[in-house]
Amino acid sequence: MQNRVSTNRDSALVLTIDVGTSSLRVLAYDRSAHRVAHVEGRRAVTVTSDATGAAEVDSVQLLRDMVACIDDVIMQLGPCANDIVAVGMATMATTMVGLDATGQPVGPLRTYADTRSDDASHTLRAEYAETTVHARTGCLIRPNYWPARLRWLQTAMPAEWQRATHWVPIGGYVAYYFTGARRVTPSEAAWTGLCHRESLQWDAVWLKQLDVHAAMFAQIVDVDVPLPALGAAWAARWPALAGVPWYGAMGDGAAANVGSGCVDERFLALTVGTTGAMRIALPGTPMPPAGLWCYRIDRQTALVGGATSEGGNVFQWMSDTLRIDGDDATIQHRLGQYRADAHGLTILPLFAGERSPGWAGDAKATIHGLHLGITPFDLLRASLESIALRFGQIAARLPVTGQVIASGGALEQSPVWMQICADVLGRPVYASGVEEATARGVAVVALRSLGIIPSLAALPTAPTVCYTPDDVAHQAYRRAGERQRLLYERLITQPFG
Repeated sequence: MQNRVSTNRDSALVLTIDVGTSSLRVLAYDRSAHRVAHVEGRRAVTVTSDATGAAEVDSVQLLRDMVACIDDVIMQLGPCANDIVAVGMATMATTMVGLDATGQPVGPLRTYADTRSDDASHTLRAEYAETTVHARTGCLIRPNYWPARLRWLQTAMPAEWQRATHWVPIGGYVAYYFTGARRVTPSEAAWTGLCHRESLQWDAVWLKQLDVHAAMFAQIVDVDVPLPALGAAWAARWPALAGVPWYGAMGDGAAANVGSGCVDERFLALTVGTTGAMRIALPGTPMPPAGLWCYRIDRQTALVGGATSEGGNVFQWMSDTLRIDGDDATIQHRLGQYRADAHGLTILPLFAGERSPGWAGDAKATIHGLHLGITPFDLLRASLESIALRFGQIAARLPVTGQVIASGGALEQSPVWMQICADVLGRPVYASGVEEATARGVAVVALRSLGIIPSLAALPTAPTVCYTPDDVAHQAYRRAGERQRLLYERLITQPFG
């Protein structure tokens, strides 16, 4: 990876802010979307959760930490800070915080993982046809999205509900905090489940059904339109950023697609960290396939795909529970000795419930086919295959593409898993090779918005390793996938779509 700083004004720099579930990072990228070496502001993000389903972040502390991270990067850049030409941001998606009339938060920032609105989502699904909502907004009626959250807040948090004049995702809060603008991007808005996927405005039907009005939410403005100028106090604190365009936030998944080079229908992005996702960028406003979502990168480009609750978390649980011994290289070697589906096990890896494509949130994991000859490594290999088979179900609902670009710590650290995914999908899988894909994506979008590059595809990535599918293994996995599908239908009574 190239890293460089130059005091040459032709070497424009973009400051990127990346708010994740575990950390907040501020980095710098040059005009070729190469990360600047030894420049980083980082603070931990603490998500407070409990048995009620809460998953909250202290919104005030988060902004303090963001300021500190920007301070760090400005100091580290020194005179090169004057080369900064834009600030962009990506955040964990589907967050929500209420602001009062002065712009102060009335409560914590609730993350995607907060499930206290589960009962409200069940009630809304009983009242309204979910397939109609899905076609209209690209999202299902689930506790993670805003319609259920709003219904829950009205009854469970009446004091907070009464005090709030606006409800915004974290990016909207940041925009107001630094510039006074009440704005969000189509990317942020689409992830709420409250945005009409064609008009890219707050959905009038939901607003009426929830007894709320559009003025309670931020204006939706595309990501390439800069926010107003920094407030005077911030401009005085950071002279290098005074007059520099600040762009609204993107959902982290959208930014990661851009950063890994998956900016059109030629590339399918596969990401496996703790959990997993498959996403493809498509032009216009495509109809979301059954069980999948349709978000946005920007006004011109949709992001269609699905997310799973299973990923590296299942591999870690299996390794810990089965007390798998050996270093990573030894474990990978042993896992690589298996033929496809050689163990004969069928696993539904729904240890944390199900998201895409069936959305059976209360589903539990199942292992079928155990006998006295099964070994811990059989189970570990079968778990990797079972998760890949779930991705196969999502991929089958997406447009056929030539390449799959794979990223995420859990997948990148397991060449065996990469090969399994290629064999399941029947397509070449390329290791992304991009570090910090989310932050890089933010930089690429900002560079396009500035006109420094003509399009999101102007700075292609160079994937490192290609995993070529084996046809014999692919056929074996087709049979294994059918067993998994039949087991799911027997045990999960009401899948979506």
